Formats: sequence, structure tokens, C-alpha cells
Amino acid sequence: MSTTPTIVPIENTSLTGFYKDMTVPEKRTFWACATGWALDGMDFMIYPLVIGTIIKLWNVDAGTAGLAGTVTLLASAVGGWGTGYIADRIGRVRTLQFTILWFSFFSLLCAFAQDFNQLLICRALLGLGFGGEWAAGAVLMGETIRAQYRGRAVGSVQSGWAIGWGLAVLAQAALFSLLPAEDAWRWMFAIGALPALLVLYLRAYVKEPEVAARTRAKIAAAGDRPSILEIFHGPILKVTVLAS
Repeated sequence: MSTTPTIVPIENTSLTGFYKDMTVPEKRTFWACATGWALDGMDFMIYPLVIGTIIKLWNVDAGTAGLAGTVTLLASAVGGWGTGYIADRIGRVRTLQFTILWFSFFSLLCAFAQDFNQLLICRALLGLGFGGEWAAGAVLMGETIRAQYRGRAVGSVQSGWAIGWGLAVLAQAALFSLLPAEDAWRWMFAIGALPALLVLYLRAYVKEPEVAARTRAKIAAAGDRPSILEIFHGPILKVTVLAS
């Protein structure tokens, strides 16, 4: 009997070195979700950067103007909840594509708002896609990236928010220095439609996780589709509350 000790490979435990060990599908999913979250952050930060201009041009008070930011966040919570259900029905990648197109479209509509009420409605609808994008992307990463890399990958994707914030600041600095304020704020929102281009990458390179496809097929065969309210019942309720 051989007495040679068995050598067990050690997984890459460095903070960033894990990336080189990921497979091509994992890397594609990582970059798709990271880019989506960064652009999500950019779209969200556009309004706080132009709120001063909105107050002056439309003569609204600060409290009323701030309402648009609050409504966007509240809508994002609803969007995340609803999108999770949709992702279980039509797939993670298709849902991610839909949410990106959704918030890009309503960001573009914000550029054409003629009064604060129109802008408020557009921002609320944008929020649905904003929250849904992260929900779909997080599930997609969880089912594509291996468990030993998942925490670091999700954490790295979260840092994309700061990148998006920085892009919004750079856009504001450029546009408000080149254009009059009454035009610059509209172009800020128009730029917020650029994330729609990410859908082309998703369609070409990011595939649906096999585990998600198998689960949907199993549910369809059993004819037992879960309710959208199921996360608020039984043992799942505790997880829902703590995770929220």
C-alpha cells in the first residue's frame, strides 16, 4: 500500500485572484452583472445631481423635489420582489435583459418630461427596473458562479455602484460646462438610456444557468407554480425578512 500523502488542491483565497480561476461563462456573467449594476447606479445618481436645476427651473420646493428620489427607492423594492417571480417564470437572462431595457427607456422618457409630475411618474417606473435589475443579476450570479468564488464575485459587482456614481458625476461636469442648465439636465437623463446597449452583450454571450432551466422544467412538468406571495409564508418568511 502506498504511503504517499494525498495532496489536496487549495482554492484561490485571495481577494481578487479568484477571477483568473473562473470559467468563461462565469466571467461573462460577472461582467454582465457588474456592468449592469454600475449603469444602474449611474441612472439612479443622475437625479440627485440635477435636482438643484429642477428646483430652479420648475419652481418646486426641496421637499417636493426630494420625493422623486424616495419614490424611486420604494419602487425599486417592489421591482425587486416582482422581478424575482418573473425570473422564475421566464428565466434569469431574459429577465435581466427586460429590466435593463425598462429602466433605460424610462430614463430616456425623463429627458422629455414637461413638468415635475411627469418626471415623478417616470422616476417611479424607472425604479421598478432599477430594483429588478439587481434581483435578476444577483440570482443569475448565484446560479452561474461556483460557491467558492460567489461571495467575492458578488462583492466585486457591488463596487460597480461607485463606478456608476463616478460616471454620473463626470457626465454632469461635462454637460453642465458645455450646455445651458435647462438643456444639460435633459441630456443627463438621455445618457441614462445607454445601458440598453448592454442587452446586446447579454443576448450574444450570457447563457441561462442550467440549474435554473432544470428547475423551471421540473415545475412546469409538475404543474405546481409557486405564488408570488409564497415568500411571506412558512419558513421562507424569516429568510425574506432578514434578507430584506
